[in-house]
Amino acid sequence: MANYRLGLWMAATALAALTTTGCATKNWVKTQTAPIVDHTGQLEDKTAANGRAIRDTDERAQSGIKQAQGAADSATQNAQNATKSAGDAEMAANDAVHRADSLDSVVKGLDNYKPLANVTVNFGFDKAMLTKDDKDQLDGFAGQLSSAKSYILEVTGGTDSIGSSQYNYDLSQRRADAVVQYLAAKYGIPAHRFYLIGIGKDQEVAPNNTADGRKQNRRVQIQLLSNMGNGQGTPAPAPAGSGQ
Repeated sequence: MANYRLGLWMAATALAALTTTGCATKNWVKTQTAPIVDHTGQLEDKTAANGRAIRDTDERAQSGIKQAQGAADSATQNAQNATKSAGDAEMAANDAVHRADSLDSVVKGLDNYKPLANVTVNFGFDKAMLTKDDKDQLDGFAGQLSSAKSYILEVTGGTDSIGSSQYNYDLSQRRADAVVQYLAAKYGIPAHRFYLIGIGKDQEVAPNNTADGRKQNRRVQIQLLSNMGNGQGTPAPAPAGSGQ
């Protein structure tokens, strides 16, 4: 009996020792592996942070590339616009010089032209459209052109004194254009026969302090000029660009 109890006590002691040893082993393993786990977690955090940093850098780089490309495209467009503007300016300058030379030649040659007939049409306030009466007057005037030789038509538009100078220059030009377009379209008169100008309110034909005077100033005067002396004889030198 005593031996039996001794055996039980030894078994219990061994079991306790084994249990104690097992717990100690687990604690030791845990103690040894904890730094590795912590280190691994830190590496993962650093890897994630590095990944985010790389993505941020890439995004900034792409944004910078797009901005640089946009600036380059804008600079190219500006350069193209500047080139076009320079070309347009040069063309306009050349055209102005050409027109100035042509006008100078015409004006010099006008001394050789003599008036044969004239007509005046008047316009309503701030109007540039021909009325039926205006067209009837122009039709009667155009009837003389079929027998005219070596002629030009001097078309001068005018306005009353109301309004700014620039506005009246434009308005008088539109009035002169309306007359030219009507005669050219209806009677087939070529463009080189016309010498037109809008003088605005610069040259009044009547005082502007009365309604009737202002009405007279709102006019277009058309003169038939020829360098043939009533259509007879040898023509005098024609103005350059007259296309006779």
